[in-house]
Parts: sequence; structure tokens; C-alpha cells
Amino acid sequence: MHDKSLTILALDCSTSACSAAVRGPSGLLAADRVTGRGQAEAMVPLVGDVLAAAGCGWEDIGLIGVTVGPGSFTGLRIGLATARGLSLARRIPVAGVTTADLLAFSLPEEARRGRPFLIAIDSKRDDLFIQPFGADRKPAGDIAALLPEEALDAHPGPLLVAGDAAAQFEGLRGDIEILSLLPDAAPLSELALRRWEEGRALPAQPLYLRPPDVALPSR
Repeated sequence: MHDKSLTILALDCSTSACSAAVRGPSGLLAADRVTGRGQAEAMVPLVGDVLAAAGCGWEDIGLIGVTVGPGSFTGLRIGLATARGLSLARRIPVAGVTTADLLAFSLPEEARRGRPFLIAIDSKRDDLFIQPFGADRKPAGDIAALLPEEALDAHPGPLLVAGDAAAQFEGLRGDIEILSLLPDAAPLSELALRRWEEGRALPAQPLYLRPPDVALPSR
């Protein structure tokens, strides 16, 4: 039996990967990831797998952490629907975290080296979801949909760009360092718990920034 008040189930489905993790008072207990298509089918079995690997039952879970976006429209719906469904069925509160905040938190210290940086998230369009962060990993501006060149115009000087769309900055400027990075439920389990304890967790509502690319069928 684990301390329910400090045991969190974390879910991320905001980009091309789907991951789940369980963290208890002693640290990370279990984590797993599935990449590629089939996120809708993979999410619930993945939750069962990490709970079993962590030796936890639903009675042990005191909080559900989830990424709210921006990111993949379909993936966000899957992750948030799973979190909300489990929250309702099990009467467990949900702590939301933005995808950019999670990626900034996930950056290793040796990569940051005390520098400001940009988080770049794939939008499946020409522009990207981009947010600047200071060397302290705190947001230095809002998340916005920008072309890579537009983002660079606003941020001169040596720069680190990290995220699943960071490679799209390759070759645009000579003073850029690129770090490809996917959001993951393992660090999310720590960050969501922090945000919950700080009273800064977000509601389980999607942050899309713009409408999805969906067209109604013609009659």
C-alpha cells in the first residue's frame, strides 16, 4: 500500500508518443511509452501496465497528472479524455500541465547551461507551437504559433531550441543548438505533483491555440 496523498498517475499523449508513469513518495515507481499510431487503443492498457509494474491499485492513487497542450489535436483529446474519465470514475483530482512547461522542466542541466531557450512543438503545419523560457526555466513569453524564422527574429544571440520540432530550426542560424525532445510522463509525474502542491495546476481542458484541420463532408 502506498501513501495515496503522494502517489500520482501521469499521462501524456500530446505529441507522437503516448506515455504513462506512477510516482510515489520514494520517487518514480514505473513508466512506459508507446510511439506511433494507435494511441487511443494504447492509452488504457498502458495505464494498467504501469499501475501493475508500480505495485499500485486505484486506491493508492491520489492525483492524476496530464498534459493539456498544445500539441496533437487527436492525442490531446485521447489523453485528456482518459484523465477525465478516470478522475470521474475513481474520484481522483486532475492536475494539468502545458506541454511546453513539461519540456522545459525535462531539459537536463547540462543542456541548458544557464541559457535562455525556446521550446518548439510540432503543430503538423508550417508554423510551430513555440514558447521562450529564461535560464531559470520560467516562461519568458506566451505560447504562440510561429514560423521558425519568426521565432528567431525575436531571439538574437546564442540559443538552445528543444522539443519534438527542434530539428526544424536546423541550419537557420549558426548560433543555434538543437535538442530533439519528446514530452514524457515520467518527468510529468514530478512536475504535475509540484504544480498541484503549489496551487498552480491547470484544469483538464485542452490548450489548442487554433482550430484543428477538420473539414465537414460534402453532401
